[in-house]
Amino acid sequence: MKIAMGNDHSALELKNIIKEFVESMGHEVIDLGTNSTESCDYPIYGEKVGRAVASGEADLGIAICGTGLGISLAANKVKGIRACVCSEPYTARLSRLHNNANVLAFGSRVVGSELAKMIVETWLEAGFEGERHARRVQMIMDIEKREQNL
Repeated sequence: MKIAMGNDHSALELKNIIKEFVESMGHEVIDLGTNSTESCDYPIYGEKVGRAVASGEADLGIAICGTGLGISLAANKVKGIRACVCSEPYTARLSRLHNNANVLAFGSRVVGSELAKMIVETWLEAGFEGERHARRVQMIMDIEKREQNL
């Protein structure tokens, strides 16, 4: 799988750890930056990850900022993106099984590298269950369509 990754300055170190981990799992990583510790704006990188996934350039995305919240909000503004913030593996697993989340976000100031690896591994290994969840995911996507028509 191709995984798009983006981060702000606060998450550079964790992004590099997770990038190496994801590659060790046999996935290709598209690194969308930042690759600097100089202060930057997380919405830029959330949007980049969202656009890479929405366009099909990447299968899934991982976005990391201080808390995971800001970068996920930015990614979720891209049509077709269902970004989730996860600070533990259980929510990560269910975000894929039930919500078909296509972008995973977490915070470098919230989780350590070993927990982040567990979250990522769980999330990447889970797949969408479909069935009753497909109807609910479609309802979410319908909200997006209605918003575009306003």
